[in-house]
Amino acid sequence: MTIYPIHDEPAGFEDRGAYAALFHALAEPTRLALLEHLATGEHRVRDLVDHMHLAQSTVSKHLACLRDCGLVMMRAEGRSSWFCLADRPRLTDLMQSADALLGASGVSLSLRDHHDHDDLITEEG
Repeated sequence: MTIYPIHDEPAGFEDRGAYAALFHALAEPTRLALLEHLATGEHRVRDLVDHMHLAQSTVSKHLACLRDCGLVMMRAEGRSSWFCLADRPRLTDLMQSADALLGASGVSLSLRDHHDHDDLITEEG
């Protein structure tokens, strides 16, 4: 597959670090599963720990990565931290575009299939 240079670069494209951070956040199956669960609404860290069957420190580490690149937002309420998607419509568009790219390249596995398999959900960052 040949990568063609982009002639009409969007404003700010010269900061490839931000793009790299975004794609790094999306490159981990556990973070994708967290994003999918957050698409159902706002959740406390405790709820996410219970849902994901992972250690609180692991979930918090993944949430910090997602928050650092602007995919999720956090609000504090008492001693609880609540997380939600920062921009659900755009994230949905991005994931649909990724599915279309995978389909066009002949990859039959959907991104959604990644977080439907327990063996792909790891505690690695």
